[in-house]
Amino acid sequence: MYPDNVAFSDLDRLEDTIGMRFGDRALLQEALVHSSFLNENPDTVAHSNERLEFLGDALLDLIVGEYLYQRFPDVDEGRLTSLRAALIKADSLARFARKIQLGEFLLLSHGENESGGRARAGLLSDAFEALIAAIYLDGGLDTARRFVIGFIEPETTRVLEGGLDRDYKSQLQEWAQRELQATPVYRTVVERGPDHAKEFTVEVLIAGKVYGRGEGPSKQVAGRRAAEQAWKDMSRGEA
Repeated sequence: MYPDNVAFSDLDRLEDTIGMRFGDRALLQEALVHSSFLNENPDTVAHSNERLEFLGDALLDLIVGEYLYQRFPDVDEGRLTSLRAALIKADSLARFARKIQLGEFLLLSHGENESGGRARAGLLSDAFEALIAAIYLDGGLDTARRFVIGFIEPETTRVLEGGLDRDYKSQLQEWAQRELQATPVYRTVVERGPDHAKEFTVEVLIAGKVYGRGEGPSKQVAGRRAAEQAWKDMSRGEA
């Protein structure tokens, strides 16, 4: 039994937003249950959305990989891999989730809700993957494919126009080794926030000079953003 006094009880509104009706609403409900809510309310819901998230991740790889393979018949495997990674990274999936106001419908623990969990990129991206899996299990692969491609087509244009599929860390390293005979070093300069909502600031240094700085929910994300800033500044002649 799911509680009826939370925002996600109005599933009609979510179904209207995504343009479909579920035959088995239990799948849609499960996609919206964060593990923190289950930990706080073990007798209220049976499962969190983690198993659906696992399946949704695999479906995204398949659907987006197939889409890119068919759309770009002359592009090699390496570029296709970079494109897919840019399209289905956590920031992109979180943006898709925000377009359908998915955060409003999630069941979270009190603490997760109070700390801004409904807006957190990692949590939203996981829920979006779980939703894809729920759509697949309820309506089949073609239904899930139509849902995903509705987001991926415009995102592909955005990524290509902005050069967002580039691996900035690799490009920066190649440039630094070729031009300066040095390897970029990534240094965490700020770490803040509680354990469940950490934020990191990372600088990238080359031969002792700071070339870029980035922030993110992990050191890896912050490092990528630092490399991206450094590369773009150099491209503009500002580094």
